[in-house]
Amino acid sequence: MAIDRALLRASWRSWLSNDGSHVGPGWLQWVWTLLFCAGLAVVFTVMAFFAGAGRLGSPGGWLHAYRQNLIVCLTIGTLMHLLFRLFVPLLGGPAAIRGWSHWKRTLFFSGTPLIGLAIGWPIGVQLAGGDLVAWFGSRNGLRIIATSLLMALTISFLMHHWFAAKARQFEAEKRAAEAHLRLLQAQMEPHFLFNTLANVLSLIDADAPRAKRMLEAFTDYLRSSLGSLRRDDATLASELELAEAYLRLQQLRMDDRLRYTVDADPAARGAALPPLLLQPLVENAVLHGLEPKVEGGRVVLSARLDGTTLLIDVQDDGLGLAATPRRGHGMALANLRARLHTRYGNAASLEVAPAHPGTRATLRLPLTRAGA
Repeated sequence: MAIDRALLRASWRSWLSNDGSHVGPGWLQWVWTLLFCAGLAVVFTVMAFFAGAGRLGSPGGWLHAYRQNLIVCLTIGTLMHLLFRLFVPLLGGPAAIRGWSHWKRTLFFSGTPLIGLAIGWPIGVQLAGGDLVAWFGSRNGLRIIATSLLMALTISFLMHHWFAAKARQFEAEKRAAEAHLRLLQAQMEPHFLFNTLANVLSLIDADAPRAKRMLEAFTDYLRSSLGSLRRDDATLASELELAEAYLRLQQLRMDDRLRYTVDADPAARGAALPPLLLQPLVENAVLHGLEPKVEGGRVVLSARLDGTTLLIDVQDDGLGLAATPRRGHGMALANLRARLHTRYGNAASLEVAPAHPGTRATLRLPLTRAGA
């Protein structure tokens, strides 16, 4: 995976988030933890300078103090990181945590760092060369321990609120961008609505049963698409239901010129993904691939799991990418890629390539289970 500025920004935001998720490779999350600890050690060293009335002395004294603070911060930070990596999967994963109430999330994301602090601080002090046993036996040692713990708790409290504020800011920005892009993606073209109703009217006298089936399919499609607009997250099962409703409607309109197959692993159907993500790919396959082709063709929609990745393919055996001008095709794909980047950073991708014959669009998404 290429590391670029967009991925770094998305990874950093996910590190700050309070839902346990992360974007990008796992080692990058460790980098943020280590850099944060290094910066926090600088803060503690400067505070020690002012608390000691400037008695750190020479540059060697500064380096010695920074080294001790760095060891303590790295010990606590590493332990906190490991605790989150342990607790989040045990509690159902990021999707389940996103469904928690505010007080439960606050308790979890405040309590876990405090556990890491309580366990990591004495270990870090020992690793840095301190002697807690001797400190407990002396009057000044007890004062140092109490002062250090109070300072650590205060900074932990302030950092928790800072993290929470940044997480709310990032979440608001993400939701606003997602809502805007989803609205653009979900806008129904007027000619599709009018053509469908015109087809129903023309069939009422000539073929009433077929007109009824088309109207039923159109109702199913509207119900599914409007329901998707009200949700922040969908499942693969609901997205496939919407795609099938659209394909049934188009099949009735195109008669035997359109055939379709939907094949999804049962284990993949519960995966969470942004709503109305598949629809533009299915529409492109029909409108740009098969409708201009005299004999029509087939659309194959498939989904499967590959480890922690959800793979979705939309393939048609139509005219192909270069055969006909694809009006609106580029804008739909651009909006879809923007939605993927808003939600996942560079952890998700969309590839569109020739299928010989036809076109194949492949979505790769990080596997996330639908929340409670």
